[in-house]
Amino acid sequence: MKVLVSAIAFLVALTLSFPTFAQRSAAEFFEEGNTKAGTGDFNGALQAYSSVIAMSPEHAPSYFNRGLAKANLKDHRGAILDYDRAIELNPKESLYYQSRGVSKSLQDDFRAAIEDYTKAIEINPEEPKTYYNRGVSYAKLKNHRNALTDLDRALSLNPDELAALYARGNCKQDLQEYAGSLADFTRVIELSPKRTGAYAGRGLAKLQLGDYQGASADFTRAIELSPNDSELYANRGFAKNKLEDFTGAIIDFDKTIQLSPDNFLAYYGRGFSKGRLNDQRGAIADLTKSIELKNPYVGDPKKIVYAGKINKEKLEELRDQVQQPVKIDNLTNERAEAYYIRGMNKAKVGDTKSALQDMTTAVELNPTYSSAYFSRAMIRSASGDQMGAVLDFSSSIKLRSDYPEAYYLRGILKNSLGQVNEGCMDLSKAGELGYQQAYKVIASFCN
Repeated sequence: MKVLVSAIAFLVALTLSFPTFAQRSAAEFFEEGNTKAGTGDFNGALQAYSSVIAMSPEHAPSYFNRGLAKANLKDHRGAILDYDRAIELNPKESLYYQSRGVSKSLQDDFRAAIEDYTKAIEINPEEPKTYYNRGVSYAKLKNHRNALTDLDRALSLNPDELAALYARGNCKQDLQEYAGSLADFTRVIELSPKRTGAYAGRGLAKLQLGDYQGASADFTRAIELSPNDSELYANRGFAKNKLEDFTGAIIDFDKTIQLSPDNFLAYYGRGFSKGRLNDQRGAIADLTKSIELKNPYVGDPKKIVYAGKINKEKLEELRDQVQQPVKIDNLTNERAEAYYIRGMNKAKVGDTKSALQDMTTAVELNPTYSSAYFSRAMIRSASGDQMGAVLDFSSSIKLRSDYPEAYYLRGILKNSLGQVNEGCMDLSKAGELGYQQAYKVIASFCN
């Protein structure tokens, strides 16, 4: 959800007087910059503000406005440098911090953006756009509770702001607060009846709430507005499956696949429909396609392509730096703990195959043995089975949600396999849980 603050509104708002030594020509250049920005000539505006800066190098509004021009030209790094200088000259202007936060957000530097939005709020706590922007950044970092708090505040200041309502609807869905999500999307539709995303979002909420007929109707309206959006047909197909309209569902999944041939979810849904219509061969073919299509968890693990920013050598270096804590547990009747410790020792002497067998026995005897999944993941990764390692780290995390090493290692594995965004989110979670090494990896491989 990308956010770009209106540059022109700020440009006009910041038309300030110049110091007397700057001469009238500087003021004229400044007005020329405003005029050109207002007509969309951001290159021309940038040059005009540069002329002002050459004549009056401590005029903060010119740095700020030049930053806005650069931002509109997608030069966010350059914009940030100008915002930095504007803030240095005038650290009490909330718009400067907000705009710098926007450019940082558009570079996916959401943590730094949040710091800027927070400073802007300290200076001007009554600006709804800043709460909205900070809420969106929190949502990008999966901190949905903080995001919801900010979006609530934005809407308390401006109750019918469409972007904030839409963002809050999405945030509530991520928090599984589907009734609230439905209400927000309904309000968006009341204010703007032709927003495809609002119908799609409300349809997803209705699906979760069991209103399959209502969900299907919302997806139908969304399709009328955006007839080439493959996901809308897929979602309506799932709603039809819930309604046991399997023939209608197949029609929707056919359309999804026509528009998006690699949509494995559509093959899954269509396979289910065919099975219910007693077309077992067709169902098997579709479900097989769903399993195999773009699935990094099938195939020969030894032939994995390290497609991410972390290469094989770096992966091994980072993984081997992790010290796995081992403590003695009470021995249960099944003796899973003995298999686990034996497996750890076999791994240390290089007996990988037997170590894996012991770890597998440990988790078979105790399916909630988080440490055994973690250790098996380490052994699998070291032997080249990165996909199996990811699955084991995921099992470990499912059993113990506060396992920072598991998030960290899954993060570097996913990054190395080309799932860079997912990997970086895992690294972020590891850092949040106190594993500081994660931030060094983020700095090197997530920006």
